[in-house]
Amino acid sequence: MNIVWFKRDLRLEDNESFLEAARNGPILPIYIIEKQLWLQPDLTGRHYNFLKQCLDDLDRSLKSYGARLIIKVGDVVQILTELKEKHSFDRLYSHQETWNGWTFIRDIEVRAWARKNRVHWIEKTQHGVIRGLSSRNGWSANWYSCMNKPAFQKPTDIMFVNEQTDPMPTNYELKLDHDELYGAPRGGRIEAKKLLNSFLNSRGEKYRSEMSSPLTATDSCSRLSPHIAFGTISVKEVYQATKNRLQDLQHISTDLKKDWSQSLKSFSSRLRWHCHFIQKLESEPEIEFRNMNSCYNGLREHCFNPTYFEAWKCGHTGYPMIDACMRFLTATGWLNFRMRALLISFSSQHLWLHWREPSVHLAGLFTDYEPGIHYSQTQMQSGTTGINTIRIYNPIKQGLDQDAKGSFVRQWVPELKDIDNDFIHTPWLCTHKPKGYPPPIVDEKTTRETASKKLYAVKRKPEHKEIAREVYVKHGSRKRKQTTRGTQISSKNKLQGELNF
Repeated sequence: MNIVWFKRDLRLEDNESFLEAARNGPILPIYIIEKQLWLQPDLTGRHYNFLKQCLDDLDRSLKSYGARLIIKVGDVVQILTELKEKHSFDRLYSHQETWNGWTFIRDIEVRAWARKNRVHWIEKTQHGVIRGLSSRNGWSANWYSCMNKPAFQKPTDIMFVNEQTDPMPTNYELKLDHDELYGAPRGGRIEAKKLLNSFLNSRGEKYRSEMSSPLTATDSCSRLSPHIAFGTISVKEVYQATKNRLQDLQHISTDLKKDWSQSLKSFSSRLRWHCHFIQKLESEPEIEFRNMNSCYNGLREHCFNPTYFEAWKCGHTGYPMIDACMRFLTATGWLNFRMRALLISFSSQHLWLHWREPSVHLAGLFTDYEPGIHYSQTQMQSGTTGINTIRIYNPIKQGLDQDAKGSFVRQWVPELKDIDNDFIHTPWLCTHKPKGYPPPIVDEKTTRETASKKLYAVKRKPEHKEIAREVYVKHGSRKRKQTTRGTQISSKNKLQGELNF
């Protein structure tokens, strides 16, 4: 008998673990609700609500085989021990999981248990992320090779081993808020396929030009990110569907084809970036907790201002675009990438908060929380990687660029509904001050210049260059331009673009 341990691969299609296990004997498909995992500060009720819908959908898919998804609640090692005693299985199938620090330690414990109990734990790769990667050279070529392989088909039939299933814990039992979201995305593969189809055939035409503004990104982005994060659809499936759609576009009129082609090519490249950033966490799990470049250690850690942090979390900083984005994210569980970058840039640079606490708060708000992307991007926007251009977003300029007439701001910061367009992003300059809305928590120009000076002072340290080189060797993209002598030159800001889905 084989156990199939579903983790972040909640689908039957393009699921190598499920297929191979089914081919090699009777299977017991399980999902384990780990109570200790749900006590971690980066997980919240919105994640659990989405997960429950994904599991319901997966269970319905298994019922088409006359099987069902077995839910177990508790510690993984203890549950596997009990199943081993009852069923004497010798093979455990799952996908490799690159997730938060808690799951990393848990997998180490499961691996030790498997060795001790002579269970062959077969972990399949997904996303093109490579475990034990020795060099980044050739990583992109390997990723494309992986994405272009045929998707794994569902088995024609399975032999199912029955087992008692546990009731799903309530949010209350897991100490989670119910966390009802405005326009909440629904989990499950059926919803993922609907989103993919509507994006590729109707919503995605203006993706490239509309993904930066929160006014347009809600519809023009694919909105597949939580489904990719929970694995109801695979990156390979999305990549191949996008590739097929691009091929179909060759047969339509030129004017229509231009926008579609540019948008879908941009989207396709972001699928590779998705895996590029997860690879960073796979190669160095510590980046969830510490600066990628140690030269920045001590820069912000000892001057954390809890008053600033609370104002930022609540959307009461006095900067309309910051506050609108935070309130929108809190209410919906999603925000486009440019505005995510704005939020963490403001907290790190203008408020001078160390990135760790804000990143954990944001993780709990993002329904599509993916640690590899999240912590890599957080550090990039905080300027602690040492290999990326230091960027400090001006919240006033971003407001003018992405919400010129203030429609988004007025919707999510109703205290400003009567402010004229001329002052919607600088209400403190208006003669009639808005009631109930705070003045700017810090001076934008002063704090931006101070942050820049501090960051560049670190960058000029003699040891910075060598440590940055080590970071690049381990994590840097090898998509580089070549000089005539073959020297690699960085494509400036190549990976600082929009990582929207």
